[in-house]
Amino acid sequence: MKYLQGHSPELLARVQTLLDEGRLLPWVLQRHPETHTVRSDRALQAYVAELKARFLKSAPPLAKVAYDNHLHVVQQALGTHTTVSRVQGSRLQAKRELRIASVFKEAPASLLRMIVVHELAHLREREHGKAFYALCTHMEPDYHQLEFDTRLWLTAREAGNAAL
Repeated sequence: MKYLQGHSPELLARVQTLLDEGRLLPWVLQRHPETHTVRSDRALQAYVAELKARFLKSAPPLAKVAYDNHLHVVQQALGTHTTVSRVQGSRLQAKRELRIASVFKEAPASLLRMIVVHELAHLREREHGKAFYALCTHMEPDYHQLEFDTRLWLTAREAGNAAL
């Protein structure tokens, strides 16, 4: 259970029991029954733009927002934010990109929102510190629970794929 490393042995045992009984994914989906229609890069860009306009009006613009088929969850990256700097004439131009792992096309709506909020927070705060998590909880008050539920969803999904 690589997504749950660092959690207590008691919690891991409860999750393992739910996994063994085939009840973990149904339990997560019961907690997050809402689906989303953000399936294309264009829809994702509009979704991210709406959240950015609502919470991060003065943050730098995003040049690209896309689902990334090459972003592997195994690399412990569910989304990325990058800044590409280029010299244009006598000026240095920075373009920011946000990429979300394609697996989130199938995720419940609240879990996609958590990943987008996380990546948007990196526009203001580079490091995962106190200010970063304060910004995440400002944009999504239930951020920490959603992050944990995302880990459960990924664990259940991976266990289901391993069983196939």
